[in-house]
Amino acid sequence: MDNRTTPPNFIKNIITEDLRSGKVQEVITRFPPEPNGYLHIGHAKAIWINFALGGEFGGKTNLRFDDTNPVKEDVEYVQSIQEDVKWLGYEWNEKRFASDYFDEMYNRAVLLIQKGKAYVDDQSADEIRQMRGTLTEPGKNSPYRDRSVEENLDLFTRMRAGEFKNGEKVLRAKIDMASPNINLRDPVIYRISHAHHHNTGDKWCIYPMYAFAHPLEDAIEGVTHSLCSLEFEDQRPFYDWVIAECEMESQPHQYEFGRLNLSQMVTSKRKLKLLVDEGHVDGWDDPRMPTISGLRRRGYTPEAIRDFVFETGISKSQGVIDIQTLEHFVREDLKLKAPRTMAVLHPLKVVITNYPEGQVEWLEAENNVENPEMGNRQIPFSREIYIEQDDFMENPPNKYFRLFPGNEVRLKHAYFIKCNDVIKDAEGNVIEIHCTYDVETKSGSGFTGRKVKGTIHWVEASQAVPAEFRLYEPLISAEAPEVDSEPEVVVAGAEAEVVEEQPEKTFLDQLNPNSLEIVHGYVEQEMKEAKPQDKFQFFRHGYFSVDPKHSEPGRPVFNRVVSLKSSFQLPKA
Repeated sequence: MDNRTTPPNFIKNIITEDLRSGKVQEVITRFPPEPNGYLHIGHAKAIWINFALGGEFGGKTNLRFDDTNPVKEDVEYVQSIQEDVKWLGYEWNEKRFASDYFDEMYNRAVLLIQKGKAYVDDQSADEIRQMRGTLTEPGKNSPYRDRSVEENLDLFTRMRAGEFKNGEKVLRAKIDMASPNINLRDPVIYRISHAHHHNTGDKWCIYPMYAFAHPLEDAIEGVTHSLCSLEFEDQRPFYDWVIAECEMESQPHQYEFGRLNLSQMVTSKRKLKLLVDEGHVDGWDDPRMPTISGLRRRGYTPEAIRDFVFETGISKSQGVIDIQTLEHFVREDLKLKAPRTMAVLHPLKVVITNYPEGQVEWLEAENNVENPEMGNRQIPFSREIYIEQDDFMENPPNKYFRLFPGNEVRLKHAYFIKCNDVIKDAEGNVIEIHCTYDVETKSGSGFTGRKVKGTIHWVEASQAVPAEFRLYEPLISAEAPEVDSEPEVVVAGAEAEVVEEQPEKTFLDQLNPNSLEIVHGYVEQEMKEAKPQDKFQFFRHGYFSVDPKHSEPGRPVFNRVVSLKSSFQLPKA
């Protein structure tokens, strides 16, 4: 659990004043995901804000599932969300569901009808949208807006009883069709959906809209500070209207913060689901996905993600953060944790012709030069080894200091070797090189007779472990992919949720065809026992993590978490 206090921010100032003035006695926040997809990196910021501020002031934070749309929700998502929150290092005080309050919400809707503040509308979703108006033109009243209280109560009761088909009727709040805030133009608050609910089964065939349910949930739970991202700001007047007109005893207040957008990432759950459904990725936990489960499978650590969102802070500002910022924190977290070993991704065999045949020598190598407490390991060395193909060139350019005919380099942790001969296949491709070694140049022996400019890594051939390496680039080619300005759930006017509109596929044109490269090579012999999620720094290649989905005993699959170096630097404060 991260016990750091949050940086100074406007929400923290509000909470401090609310406690000082006695407006609130105890801070209660909530993280309210919808179980209609997996959490992504943007949610990590919302999780941190709610849990950090709740804990910092000695308050409580609930995990609440806003499960008001059974058509899109699934127990799989509920389970994954809980796993992700725990993995990030947070514990909720209570777990709640919007569906826990369906009876109470229904009663509050009846209250609105009795007060003349809600009516049943027979118009279709298209008709409601057409009469809603625009940002510059007011909407038009529904022909059913002036139904009597008795008729509305009767129709709403029959809606609940299942007499009507999906889309045949909706319940709308009666506010103001001429309001400059389009969210107040009689939004839909209940719709018919003959769908099985993961929590309530078939008890209900009408379900509250998110925009109506959410403030009621906050009020029922006694939430004091309802924290959400900035795109909900225009919906705050409806949030307040629901609290007031439904005569809720508790009076929560909504505060908005700038959401987290990263370059070369899309975080709309509808778009991420499209990637999964159409097979563009290997599930929600594909290591290229911005989902928490994808980042975890790739090898990101919860500490790195927490450090990242902490650095982004809490403000009203919107913008796109360079993905290199996130990668920076991954490197910073892993550099003292990950053992440093050698792996050859594109192998080229080297035969050391003057080394005794059948002999295996064990050499000592430090596990992490920056963290001596990680100790040393023993690595085998023999007549045959593998090096990287690009560590040898037959006709090198100037200032190429690796292996080429007649040149000498150091094998890391081992000896100097000199290239003497090149073996090619029938097509002229180099398939093997022959070298000699100098026994006097053993690493750690104190040899100073001469120096070489190049050091290359290697893996001993007879005990090398075959391995697969998955090299990732951003899934999205565009530096700044389209930033979703709409909330994760469509609540503007609420009737949009009824239509079940599909996301536009334009962002698919920005998919990077080279986002995944799979290569096969070798790792050191001790890596044979590497377990899922074990992390390593491979010399010159970067940080890698054992893939939990595709690895098999004795044949590990490594995901590259992040490359080894970057010129990126955090901006100075």
